[in-house]
Amino acid sequence: MNAQMNQTSTDVAVLIGRFQPFHRGHVVLLQRALVSAPHVVLVLGSSFQARNAKNPFTWEERAAMIGATLSEEDRARVSFVAVRDYYDDSLWSAAVRKAVAQSAPDAAHVALVGHFKDASSYYLNHFPKWENIVVESERAIDATCVRRVFFEAEDLDISLSVLDDMVPPAVRQYLKAWALLPHYAALVEEHRRIVAYKTAWKSAPYPPIFTTADAVVVSGGNVLLIRRGGYPGKGQWAVPGGFVEQRERLLHAAIRELAEETKLALLGATLEGMLVDVKVFDHPDRSQRGRTITHAHFFDLQTENLPPVEASDDASHAAWIPIVELAGMEDQFFEDHFHILDSFLSLSEEPS
Repeated sequence: MNAQMNQTSTDVAVLIGRFQPFHRGHVVLLQRALVSAPHVVLVLGSSFQARNAKNPFTWEERAAMIGATLSEEDRARVSFVAVRDYYDDSLWSAAVRKAVAQSAPDAAHVALVGHFKDASSYYLNHFPKWENIVVESERAIDATCVRRVFFEAEDLDISLSVLDDMVPPAVRQYLKAWALLPHYAALVEEHRRIVAYKTAWKSAPYPPIFTTADAVVVSGGNVLLIRRGGYPGKGQWAVPGGFVEQRERLLHAAIRELAEETKLALLGATLEGMLVDVKVFDHPDRSQRGRTITHAHFFDLQTENLPPVEASDDASHAAWIPIVELAGMEDQFFEDHFHILDSFLSLSEEPS
């Protein structure tokens, strides 16, 4: 890729995406950004989280993947910034603006490059002070299809040959090397489980909306966490919780799941008296399994003593983790569970 820049008043062009992975549709957008401004900022979304079948590549891997497709001249004009998922549109857009301002502090005229492919492109409306450069989609390629080919083919060479028309050659080579890493086999299995899970609900008359309840329990500067024993998110840290049963209140579901997964030896009535707050987490993309709305219940045991816990049911491990350590564990959490903790415990600095 080598784009010749046109004369323009735009100081910086911004391209936002997850790029999981970078494909030929993204190439068109990046080329347009490169001819629109002398400096291009690529915002790599969904950063700082644990790998999963929807977000298999770290932001550093995505930056390397994209950089490999650029000429040396173009590479010198591109900056990469990593932004986490806040599951809150105002926080997320503020974080993007802050990251772009730090990458291009002297930019007076900023343009946002993108195309409106579907409802997932609504984010382009969150930057009213930036010029919009709308690019028509020339190729019906999306990263979901690329990941499906990459994870579902029984023969990797066949999979990569199918991807020839979907991704740049440099990305194809990157994927071939990346598939030799231990992450690949685990994500192939996670992808298979999620496909099976969604297939089981295809006969439902309406797309299902699942309801779960979680328990955030703190005691003496620690929070009670589990490691997930199965897919999705096998081995990742999570707050205890699970699906609400048919005849169950939300609070009772949170307390039941807490007892089943950690064997925390406190009566339900005792925990009810220690309930401090309840928050709903309903972002449509918070779970790979489908639309899942969770109700997180925050309990403060108000004691320096740590009650004994033992993993059971869906958990492979249960432990009290010092709250001061959580910020450094962000990339080890299942789905949005770090952000659930963050909302109660203020673990990360909010963008200004």
